[in-house]
Amino acid sequence: MSRGMSRPGRLFIARHGETVFNAAARLQGDNLHTPLTRAGFAQADRMGEALRGVLGAKPDIRLWASDSGRALQTLAVIAEHLELDWHDARRDPRLVEIDMGSWGGRYYADVVAEHGAVVDAETRLLRPAPDGEIYPAIARRVSAWFAEHGEAPGDKLVIMHGISSRVLRGVLLGLDPLAAYDAPVAPGLPQGSVTCIEQGRETIVVEGSGGERA
Repeated sequence: MSRGMSRPGRLFIARHGETVFNAAARLQGDNLHTPLTRAGFAQADRMGEALRGVLGAKPDIRLWASDSGRALQTLAVIAEHLELDWHDARRDPRLVEIDMGSWGGRYYADVVAEHGAVVDAETRLLRPAPDGEIYPAIARRVSAWFAEHGEAPGDKLVIMHGISSRVLRGVLLGLDPLAAYDAPVAPGLPQGSVTCIEQGRETIVVEGSGGERA
């Protein structure tokens, strides 16, 4: 549990379920259309069941997602559990995953063979590609989304990604920037996880059963 700034309502931040890229150990990044696996759908079911237990049926909550297919698929399953209309959800490209540049879509093993470690052993963060997105840029875009939409009263559910959700959580919890990344980043959680940030505190609603690959 962490403490940050007070915010109106509760913000539920969910990480999408496992995808075919995750299962194949490929760098997904901001690729828009990488579908869920059966394991990914099962993780989305668990998230939906957990949120139903917290929120009940047809809760008064605003739905948000990145405009990636995997986030929207995950949201479709969760919305069904909550008895909400998926079509009422709003999309925002500022919620997408880190842009891995020319490394995006490639197998982790191939990139590692050419460029060295891709995942930081200590922080479990992706190393930015030479032509990819850096962490301060992620912090700016997710902060801009929150400044525009997150301050509105009421509960919100946001379906995001591994790296971008860690940065958003870090921003909202008021964490100090990580020295090597120059941005606040919260601890990682597996695919299929949901956290809740309320009054500057974070709790885990459900910890997913997926991996860590972004």
